[in-house]
Amino acid sequence: MSWLEALRFDPLPPLLESGNESIMFFAKRDLLGQDAGPVEQLWGSDAVVRLLRKQQGDGCWKYRGAKPGLRSQEDYEQLETYRIVGELVERYGFTRKHPSMSRAAEFLFSRQTPEGDWRGIYGRQYTPNYSAGILELLVKAGYERDPRAKRAFEWLLSMRQNDGGWAGPIRTVGVGLTAAVMQAPTIEPDKTKPFSHLATGVVLRAFAAHPKWRKAKEARVAGELLASQLLKRDRYPDRADVSYWTKFTFPFWFTDLLSALDSLSLLGFTAQHPQIRKGLDWLVSRQQANGLWDVERLKHSSDSLSIALAICRVFRRFFES
Repeated sequence: MSWLEALRFDPLPPLLESGNESIMFFAKRDLLGQDAGPVEQLWGSDAVVRLLRKQQGDGCWKYRGAKPGLRSQEDYEQLETYRIVGELVERYGFTRKHPSMSRAAEFLFSRQTPEGDWRGIYGRQYTPNYSAGILELLVKAGYERDPRAKRAFEWLLSMRQNDGGWAGPIRTVGVGLTAAVMQAPTIEPDKTKPFSHLATGVVLRAFAAHPKWRKAKEARVAGELLASQLLKRDRYPDRADVSYWTKFTFPFWFTDLLSALDSLSLLGFTAQHPQIRKGLDWLVSRQQANGLWDVERLKHSSDSLSIALAICRVFRRFFES
């Protein structure tokens, strides 16, 4: 069965005829396997120019509306830079070849701790999810062989729960997010507690993005854990309700059904896995006659075309890899 035969309707016409240069480029390259030309052709678009115009001299982007009592301005800028880099990498295929990406990467690496993780977004607390989210984008931008990336992967492995997944360290000891951010010392996790699919799903995105680390046995173990929890309630209070599985964002941010299936497809899992099959069936059931998907999108920037493109990539990997 081809990936198109696995769907109810043909999604290619709305993507290829969208008039969106980025969507059409990636649809041709990633879905049809065609030579769409160099990705650099997307880097001069008006949307990219508007984003780059706001980049600061040190490579970061300013965060508007910062609350000084919650985190420092520099930590807010780390968060905003992570968000903008996600737009540049995921929508426009930015790599370190672009000087703005190189500057942004160096800003983010400047915020990396000697241990290998990124802190600040949760004050002094460990953030396996944000650390992995930042790492994922740096890998996709061409820093997969950078020793700083290797250190980050090693840190993530050191922070696993005993069951092989990941959780928010503060949640494993019952501390709330606001209290933890305002608390000065770094809280060590209770690794005997179970994994969180929210944290594990984000961490696995970094492993899935890397050609070497996606083959690690630890990634496979965590992938099985994530697959076992698809469309189930999380064990911790952050985005715990089952409904969050089907609220999508692109670029990916939290763990949802689409981001989880995307990672699992890259980690070598197959459509024959019963839980993965259940997730794919849910996506098939939500496809509309126009080829796009009727799903809830959490952020205004998460347009229906980008969501459709991401879903199609998942189906192509599962059914034709």
